Amino acid sequence: MRPVFRSLFHILGRVKIDGKENIPTSANYIVVINHISIFEPPFIIAFWPAALEAVGAVEIWSKPGQALLARLYGGIQAHRGEYDRDLIERTLAALQAGHHLLIAPEGGRSHMPGLRRGLPGVAYIVDKTRLPVVPVGIVGSTDDFFDNAIRGGRPTIEMHIGKPFLLPPVTGRGAERRAMLQQNVDQVMEKIAELLPPDYRGVYASE
Repeated sequence: MRPVFRSLFHILGRVKIDGKENIPTSANYIVVINHISIFEPPFIIAFWPAALEAVGAVEIWSKPGQALLARLYGGIQAHRGEYDRDLIERTLAALQAGHHLLIAPEGGRSHMPGLRRGLPGVAYIVDKTRLPVVPVGIVGSTDDFFDNAIRGGRPTIEMHIGKPFLLPPVTGRGAERRAMLQQNVDQVMEKIAELLPPDYRGVYASE
Protein backbone atom coordinates (compact mmCIF):
# COMPACT_ATOMS: atom_id res chain seq x y z
CA MET A 1 0.00 0.00 0.00
CA ARG A 2 2.77 2.46 0.85
CA PRO A 3 4.33 2.56 -2.67
CA VAL A 4 0.85 2.93 -4.17
CA PHE A 5 0.06 5.92 -1.98
CA ARG A 6 3.45 7.50 -2.65
CA SER A 7 2.70 7.37 -6.36
CA LEU A 8 -0.84 8.66 -5.81
CA PHE A 9 0.31 11.72 -3.84
CA HIS A 10 2.91 12.51 -6.52
CA ILE A 11 0.21 12.29 -9.18
CA LEU A 12 -2.26 14.46 -7.26
CA GLY A 13 0.09 17.24 -6.26
CA ARG A 14 3.55 18.41 -5.29
CA VAL A 15 5.21 16.65 -2.37
CA LYS A 16 7.79 18.42 -0.22
CA ILE A 17 9.55 16.72 2.68
CA ASP A 18 12.33 18.07 4.86
CA GLY A 19 14.02 16.92 8.06
CA LYS A 20 14.37 13.22 7.23
CA GLU A 21 17.82 13.37 8.82
CA ASN A 22 16.05 13.90 12.16
CA ILE A 23 14.40 10.46 12.11
CA PRO A 24 16.16 8.11 14.57
CA THR A 25 17.71 5.09 12.91
CA SER A 26 18.59 2.98 15.93
CA ALA A 27 15.88 3.70 18.49
CA ASN A 28 12.15 3.23 18.83
CA TYR A 29 10.10 6.43 18.88
CA ILE A 30 6.66 8.06 18.80
CA VAL A 31 5.67 10.29 15.85
CA VAL A 32 3.22 13.12 16.60
CA ILE A 33 1.41 15.17 13.95
CA ASN A 34 -1.13 17.93 13.45
CA HIS A 35 -4.45 16.59 12.16
CA ILE A 36 -6.60 18.68 9.82
CA SER A 37 -8.15 16.09 7.51
CA ILE A 38 -8.12 12.46 6.41
CA PHE A 39 -5.00 13.07 4.30
CA GLU A 40 -2.27 13.33 6.98
CA PRO A 41 -2.17 9.65 8.10
CA PRO A 42 -1.86 8.11 4.60
CA PHE A 43 0.59 10.85 3.60
CA ILE A 44 2.99 10.32 6.48
CA ILE A 45 2.60 6.53 6.43
CA ALA A 46 3.38 6.45 2.71
CA PHE A 47 6.54 8.55 2.85
CA TRP A 48 7.98 7.63 6.25
CA PRO A 49 11.06 5.43 5.79
CA ALA A 50 9.81 2.84 8.30
CA ALA A 51 6.37 1.33 8.76
CA LEU A 52 4.36 3.09 11.46
CA GLU A 53 1.77 1.63 13.79
CA ALA A 54 -1.05 4.18 13.57
CA VAL A 55 -3.70 5.13 16.12
CA GLY A 56 -7.04 6.08 14.54
CA ALA A 57 -10.59 6.81 15.68
CA VAL A 58 -12.70 3.67 15.82
CA GLU A 59 -15.28 5.26 13.48
CA ILE A 60 -12.80 5.02 10.59
CA TRP A 61 -13.23 1.25 10.53
CA SER A 62 -16.94 1.64 9.68
CA LYS A 63 -16.83 4.45 7.11
CA PRO A 64 -17.05 3.58 3.40
CA GLY A 65 -13.71 3.97 1.66
CA GLN A 66 -11.79 4.75 4.83
CA ALA A 67 -12.82 1.40 6.32
CA LEU A 68 -11.25 -0.56 3.46
CA LEU A 69 -7.95 1.25 3.82
CA ALA A 70 -7.99 0.94 7.60
CA ARG A 71 -8.60 -2.81 7.42
CA LEU A 72 -5.91 -3.32 4.78
CA TYR A 73 -3.29 -1.37 6.71
CA GLY A 74 -4.36 -2.23 10.24
CA GLY A 75 -3.71 0.07 13.18
CA ILE A 76 -4.96 0.65 16.69
CA GLN A 77 -8.56 1.77 17.19
CA ALA A 78 -9.23 4.61 19.63
CA HIS A 79 -12.53 5.57 21.27
CA ARG A 80 -12.41 9.35 21.38
CA GLY A 81 -13.53 11.29 24.43
CA GLU A 82 -13.27 8.43 26.91
CA TYR A 83 -10.66 6.52 28.86
CA ASP A 84 -9.71 3.54 26.71
CA ARG A 85 -7.74 0.89 28.59
CA ASP A 86 -7.57 -1.39 25.54
CA LEU A 87 -6.06 1.44 23.48
CA ILE A 88 -3.39 2.08 26.11
CA GLU A 89 -2.54 -1.62 26.43
CA ARG A 90 -2.34 -2.18 22.66
CA THR A 91 -0.29 0.97 22.16
CA LEU A 92 2.19 0.04 24.88
CA ALA A 93 2.41 -3.52 23.56
CA ALA A 94 3.18 -2.27 20.03
CA LEU A 95 5.92 0.04 21.30
CA GLN A 96 7.41 -2.64 23.53
CA ALA A 97 7.48 -4.96 20.50
CA GLY A 98 9.65 -2.42 18.67
CA HIS A 99 7.07 -0.75 16.43
CA HIS A 100 7.12 3.00 15.82
CA LEU A 101 3.87 4.74 16.75
CA LEU A 102 1.98 7.47 14.86
CA ILE A 103 -0.52 9.52 16.87
CA ALA A 104 -2.30 12.88 16.58
CA PRO A 105 -2.38 14.49 20.07
CA GLU A 106 -5.38 16.66 19.14
CA GLY A 107 -7.53 13.53 19.20
CA GLY A 108 -9.37 14.22 15.94
CA ARG A 109 -9.50 16.29 12.77
CA SER A 110 -9.74 20.06 13.06
CA HIS A 111 -10.98 20.49 9.44
CA MET A 112 -9.09 23.79 9.20
CA PRO A 113 -5.53 24.97 9.80
CA GLY A 114 -4.93 25.87 13.42
CA LEU A 115 -3.79 23.58 16.22
CA ARG A 116 -6.24 22.71 18.97
CA ARG A 117 -5.25 21.99 22.56
CA GLY A 118 -3.56 18.61 22.76
CA LEU A 119 -5.07 15.81 24.83
CA PRO A 120 -2.96 14.16 27.56
CA GLY A 121 -3.13 10.61 26.19
CA VAL A 122 0.11 10.89 24.24
CA ALA A 123 1.90 12.31 27.30
CA TYR A 124 0.74 9.29 29.32
CA ILE A 125 2.09 6.89 26.67
CA VAL A 126 5.41 8.71 26.47
CA ASP A 127 5.74 8.70 30.26
CA LYS A 128 5.11 4.95 30.39
CA THR A 129 7.64 4.14 27.67
CA ARG A 130 10.22 6.96 28.08
CA LEU A 131 10.67 6.94 24.30
CA PRO A 132 11.75 9.94 22.21
CA VAL A 133 9.07 11.95 20.43
CA VAL A 134 9.48 13.01 16.79
CA PRO A 135 7.33 16.06 15.95
CA VAL A 136 5.97 16.45 12.42
CA GLY A 137 4.15 19.43 10.95
CA ILE A 138 2.05 18.83 7.83
CA VAL A 139 1.01 21.73 5.61
CA GLY A 140 -1.44 21.70 2.71
CA SER A 141 -3.52 18.73 3.85
CA THR A 142 -6.78 20.65 4.07
CA ASP A 143 -10.15 19.06 3.29
CA ASP A 144 -10.09 20.51 -0.24
CA PHE A 145 -6.75 18.90 -1.16
CA PHE A 146 -8.31 16.17 -3.31
CA ASP A 147 -10.85 18.48 -4.97
CA ASN A 148 -8.06 20.89 -5.93
CA ALA A 149 -5.98 18.00 -7.23
CA ILE A 150 -8.64 16.48 -9.50
CA ARG A 151 -9.30 19.94 -10.95
CA GLY A 152 -5.67 20.03 -12.05
CA GLY A 153 -4.49 22.48 -9.40
CA ARG A 154 -1.63 20.20 -8.25
CA PRO A 155 -1.71 21.47 -4.65
CA THR A 156 1.44 21.23 -2.56
CA ILE A 157 1.50 19.02 0.53
CA GLU A 158 4.46 19.34 2.87
CA MET A 159 5.97 17.29 5.70
CA HIS A 160 8.34 19.02 8.09
CA ILE A 161 10.13 16.62 10.45
CA GLY A 162 11.60 18.03 13.65
CA LYS A 163 14.33 16.74 15.91
CA PRO A 164 13.40 14.04 18.44
CA PHE A 165 13.09 15.11 22.06
CA LEU A 166 12.33 13.64 25.48
CA LEU A 167 9.61 14.72 27.88
CA PRO A 168 10.23 15.15 31.61
CA PRO A 169 8.95 12.38 33.89
CA VAL A 170 5.45 12.84 35.31
CA THR A 171 5.20 12.77 39.10
CA GLY A 172 2.57 13.37 41.76
CA ARG A 173 -1.02 12.22 41.97
CA GLY A 174 -4.48 13.45 41.16
CA ALA A 175 -4.71 17.05 39.96
CA GLU A 176 -0.95 17.54 40.14
CA ARG A 177 -0.32 14.55 37.89
CA ARG A 178 -3.03 15.60 35.42
CA ALA A 179 -1.52 19.09 35.25
CA MET A 180 1.92 17.66 34.50
CA LEU A 181 0.52 15.43 31.75
CA GLN A 182 -1.14 18.47 30.17
CA GLN A 183 2.10 20.44 30.44
CA ASN A 184 3.92 17.64 28.64
CA VAL A 185 1.38 17.38 25.82
CA ASP A 186 1.48 21.17 25.47
CA GLN A 187 5.24 20.86 25.02
CA VAL A 188 4.62 18.26 22.30
CA MET A 189 2.17 20.59 20.55
CA GLU A 190 4.59 23.52 20.79
CA LYS A 191 7.23 21.42 19.01
CA ILE A 192 4.73 20.68 16.23
CA ALA A 193 3.78 24.38 16.06
CA GLU A 194 7.42 25.32 15.49
CA LEU A 195 7.32 23.31 12.26
CA LEU A 196 4.17 25.03 10.95
CA PRO A 197 3.49 28.45 9.43
CA PRO A 198 1.86 31.02 11.77
CA ASP A 199 -1.68 30.48 10.45
CA TYR A 200 -1.45 26.74 11.28
CA ARG A 201 -0.42 27.19 14.93
CA GLY A 202 -3.86 27.87 16.40
CA VAL A 203 -3.92 27.97 20.21
CA TYR A 204 -0.13 27.51 20.24
CA ALA A 205 0.53 30.58 18.10
CA SER A 206 1.87 32.70 20.94
CA GLU A 207 3.53 29.96 23.01
